[in-house]
Amino acid sequence: MKFLIGAFAMLFIIPLYGQSITGVVLDTNSSPLEDVNIFNKTSGQHSHTNTTGYFAIPNTKKGDSLYFSRIGHETLLEVITDQQTSLQVILTSSSVSLDQIVIVSEVDQLSRIVDIDVKNNPVKSSQEILRKVPGLIIGQHAGGGKAEQIFLRGFDIDHGTDLALSVDGLPVNMVSHAHGQGYSDLHFVIPETINNIEFGKGPFTASQGNFATAGYIDLKLKDVLEKNQVTLEVGQFNTQRFTGLFPVINSDYNSLYLASEVYLTDGPVNSPQNFNRINLMSKYVYDRPGEEKLDLTVSHFQSKWDASGQIPQRAVDAGLIDRFGAIDDTEGGNTSRSNVSLSYTKNLNENDSFTTNAFLSKYDFELFSNFTFFLEDPINGDQIKQYEDRLLMGVNSTFERKGKELASFDLDYQAGAGFRYDDVNDVELSRTKNRRETLERLSYGDVDELNAFAFFNAEFKKGNWNINPSLRLDYFKFDYNNKLSPVYDNRSENKATVSPKLNVIYTPSTTFQYFLKTGIGFHSNDTRVVVANEGKDILPAAYGIDIGTIIKPASRLVVNAALWSLFLDQEFVYVGDAGIVEPSGRSRRVGVELGARYQFNDWLYAYSDVNYTYARSTDEPDGADLIPLAPDFTAVGGINVDNLGAFSGSLAYRYIDDRAANEDNSIIAEGYFITDMNLNYKVNNWTYGIIIENLFDTEWNETQFATESRLFNEATPVEEIHFTPGTPFFIRGKIAVTF
Repeated sequence: MKFLIGAFAMLFIIPLYGQSITGVVLDTNSSPLEDVNIFNKTSGQHSHTNTTGYFAIPNTKKGDSLYFSRIGHETLLEVITDQQTSLQVILTSSSVSLDQIVIVSEVDQLSRIVDIDVKNNPVKSSQEILRKVPGLIIGQHAGGGKAEQIFLRGFDIDHGTDLALSVDGLPVNMVSHAHGQGYSDLHFVIPETINNIEFGKGPFTASQGNFATAGYIDLKLKDVLEKNQVTLEVGQFNTQRFTGLFPVINSDYNSLYLASEVYLTDGPVNSPQNFNRINLMSKYVYDRPGEEKLDLTVSHFQSKWDASGQIPQRAVDAGLIDRFGAIDDTEGGNTSRSNVSLSYTKNLNENDSFTTNAFLSKYDFELFSNFTFFLEDPINGDQIKQYEDRLLMGVNSTFERKGKELASFDLDYQAGAGFRYDDVNDVELSRTKNRRETLERLSYGDVDELNAFAFFNAEFKKGNWNINPSLRLDYFKFDYNNKLSPVYDNRSENKATVSPKLNVIYTPSTTFQYFLKTGIGFHSNDTRVVVANEGKDILPAAYGIDIGTIIKPASRLVVNAALWSLFLDQEFVYVGDAGIVEPSGRSRRVGVELGARYQFNDWLYAYSDVNYTYARSTDEPDGADLIPLAPDFTAVGGINVDNLGAFSGSLAYRYIDDRAANEDNSIIAEGYFITDMNLNYKVNNWTYGIIIENLFDTEWNETQFATESRLFNEATPVEEIHFTPGTPFFIRGKIAVTF
């Protein structure tokens, strides 16, 4: 370990030499463009602009051809002359096309390619945000106000145990949450403000720590709005949605916009959801191209709802209720979150930059659920309340050096450090009746959790090769004060973990990439479980490997494939009625991913992603080693139409196969195939549209669990599928105006 740390530290002090071309890339409004790809066709070197539009590309000489490309902009060729050492490049906007994709030696190249899906078919709802990630399936099971259940790479991730989520660097996952570890509620994001989605699968990215085992997702919000936009949607189930986006300042270096959203619905269930959500957001950006950038984002979100919960199949079969009925329709909840996040980037010289992010969130959550009905209490029922009041804060800083030489390699590296602190008060699990009467407190206390971290990431580039070693160090301190104890009872545990990673990328041309990714990641357990188990299974590791390729055999066709494996020291399973996350032993997953994107012409685009996973618990005997609800086969895809005269729209599908709901496959969670559609017609600055979910009115179960429960008239409990019905045919109309 001392050798590794010393070797990384030497990179800061070894003299580095090399000749670079530097510059900035702007749009036609003189605003900096981030993530523009710069490719030297002569030498094979590549680089990207940072958040200020700045770039540096090494080993560039007279006569070299530099290609500047970015989704939604025309690709530009610049031939270097003797006198040029600095460039200012202007990219012109154009329709989105796969022609603009250049394959280079990047670790997460697929993330940039999939960005074309977002640009071709922008996100239209908060639920649709995560579905843009290939292979990711989500489901809602508590009236629309609760965070979605996530499925990815053979994981039932619940609400976020194995997927790190953030928005412009602001963490979304909640550690030691009242309802579930890693709970990730993205409903505070207004869909129309999303610019692109960055993601990576597996534990291979040093800047991503806790929960980044199956992968990570970082939503990037728009910096600038050019025009005012007001949208009204009205549909079935008493659904209304109103959004407003308003640019306030658009000057040379300053921009400010405001955004708002109101969403109301009763849902398709028999007992109205009475759901309402309000979002408010403001983003200010000060940006001096090629020099520095500061952005400040402030947002507030709140929602409340009623829910019909998960219903047992036997109650439907017996005619006690229909598919949209309820056993306990007093479920529901309310939640809110207020955020302030600040980011500052400064280019120190032609090779070095420094970025600092700081964030502060005030969050509260209250949820009423009934999973087992009358199993524990045949008189009052088994309703539970989960509550918390949280303050979340943190800072992280990164120093980056690009475009230097070490021996015969071109070297880019980043070194970062930071912390996250969660102060969670009055974390409660109680037995309740009708959401009004508290019958018994089962647990009640305060959580304090600190995560301090540091990482180092290097990219050694030579010719067509990119060798990317990295190292991450995390330290955790868990504190829990049990308020139900008659005496002062404060327990504490701490632990550190080291996560090395190594990625090797080989790109023989702008049409082929091969990659080998290896790494160790981790996910933490709930503080209450950690202290109760006296520090056991605090930070179980995840060991991953990916082997794959990205191919562009034609200018408008991109194909990707990967073979992967992931081994976990501890699988986590959420126990709803106990309100805890249980370690359930080691697990292994192996899988295959295939994807394709094809641009038929300037207005027609198609995509498809198929995923197969074999997931098993390694500590259990054959036949009893299945991982409940782990999907083995999923597929998503669709066709997008844009700029077909005044028309645009899409037809999209998602499929998940039947899967085991328990360890021995005796209970099956049924799969489904769902198709959604939208169609828009634009006249001048007005857009008229329809949005249809479940176009063919398929009967499907959105979420399913194998649960033991007892109904009020039953003498003995029954274990079987409990489900939340999927939305039937659901149409709503839209009118939007820009001015």
